[in-house]
Amino acid sequence: MIRYLLGKINQQTTENSSARRTKSGILAGILGLLSNGLLFASKIAIGLLSGSVSIMADAINSLSDTASSILTLVGFRIAAKPADREHPYGHERFEYISGLFVSMIVIYVGLQFLDTSFQKILQPENIALSPIVFVILVLSIGIKIWQGAMYKTIGHSIQSKTLGATAQDSLNDVYTTVAVLASALVEWGTGWRIDGYVGFALALYILYSGIQMIKGFVDDLLGSRPTAEEIEAMKQQLSGNHSILGYHDLLIHSYGPSKRFASVHIEVDESWDLNDAHEIIDEIEKEFKKTLGVDLVCHLDPVALHDRNYTRLSLILKEILAKLDENIRMHDFRIETEDNQKILQFDLAIPAKPNYSDKELTQLIQSNLKQQIGEYQLDITFDHNYLL
Repeated sequence: MIRYLLGKINQQTTENSSARRTKSGILAGILGLLSNGLLFASKIAIGLLSGSVSIMADAINSLSDTASSILTLVGFRIAAKPADREHPYGHERFEYISGLFVSMIVIYVGLQFLDTSFQKILQPENIALSPIVFVILVLSIGIKIWQGAMYKTIGHSIQSKTLGATAQDSLNDVYTTVAVLASALVEWGTGWRIDGYVGFALALYILYSGIQMIKGFVDDLLGSRPTAEEIEAMKQQLSGNHSILGYHDLLIHSYGPSKRFASVHIEVDESWDLNDAHEIIDEIEKEFKKTLGVDLVCHLDPVALHDRNYTRLSLILKEILAKLDENIRMHDFRIETEDNQKILQFDLAIPAKPNYSDKELTQLIQSNLKQQIGEYQLDITFDHNYLL
């Protein structure tokens, strides 16, 4: 059924991937709203009838999922708005904002039921059991499994991390409902009143989930590290181009699930004609957009391949750096002269955990250079880039 609905959406909006994403997200929100509303109504009814705080806790968890579905609808609607003067990169990050609100609701629910469950532990009460309790709980497990599969299918089709997280949350609800059912069975079979303890454990789980969700959405809003797969795909794309000498300073920025931008420095032979170099980087930018969906901006770095002194000094520096820290990379090497003073200008890409501080590294390079080739003034730019 879900694949059929997605197929209809794709047929209706083949010319606009953004429209497909919006309609698919809204479809997920509507289906989630209906299924979560049904679960909440059924669970709160049997919770009140049976007097089970754990069942009512699970019901409120379904209510928070209903609020999540509403925010999903609102989030995809606003995220679909086109770029404007105030928001030149579009509104897709609103997906993360709506997820942040859902996380806050989850934490509020967890705190409320932490208190309720604690009171139930202090003053335990018997659960009024009936066959309908078990039937509805088992049905809710089935609905949540279907719901998780639905979110996962739609989320995968539009590459939505938000729906992917919601799918996992639905599967987590399956585990909590199984725990509720188990506590009811234990009390029915043994007379042990463990309902308050199970409710307390569920409340802690809800709080933990809410905190993890907040962390994830805050990371997205702040600008989190791209996945290893995304970075590797970009590196392969650049490394596969044999017209260029190399690349460095690859930076990636995300303004939403499908709004990704990147910049990179491309090393080329300085003897190239400027128009030829422009054609090469223009082709690289187009390929990035076509194959990866990334808007890339390239910066040209000319390399003096045919200058013997340049090549000699560059090799000496690289050998010195390899002995100090093999993970350090040098780029943008230049030889300048100012007031009869020779200046070596270059950038160093420093690893996340360097062996030396910037000051120590400068002193060591200076000392090694003096021993090998004499006195040179250094002009070093340190790049603390944690992406690569």
